[in-house]
Amino acid sequence: MISDSAFWTLTVLLGLGTFLIRFSFLGFLGRRQLPDWMLLHLKYVGVAVFPALVTPLVIWPEATGGEIDPVRIVAAGAAFLVGLRVSVVWSIFAGMGTLYLLQYLAG
Repeated sequence: MISDSAFWTLTVLLGLGTFLIRFSFLGFLGRRQLPDWMLLHLKYVGVAVFPALVTPLVIWPEATGGEIDPVRIVAAGAAFLVGLRVSVVWSIFAGMGTLYLLQYLAG
């Protein structure tokens, strides 16, 4: 077990580190107009990050003990299809709605 002083030292250092990482981008570039090439690439950050966060939860869901769950596969498919047509936010709502509805119907 980690000591209290080591825990709080680590917590403060990690907090400071994440602040500096964010400040390096927002603090220095926050008032400037970003170049068009950077804005183009930033547009795809959500599309790249969202699947990376969700895929492990679909393929190895902790709620089912790591077993593949067809309900989660269908919900991920619904989120994917909505995400192709609308946006990341609506795909989250579609995936959550489908997951909860199918879990309710499955009992």
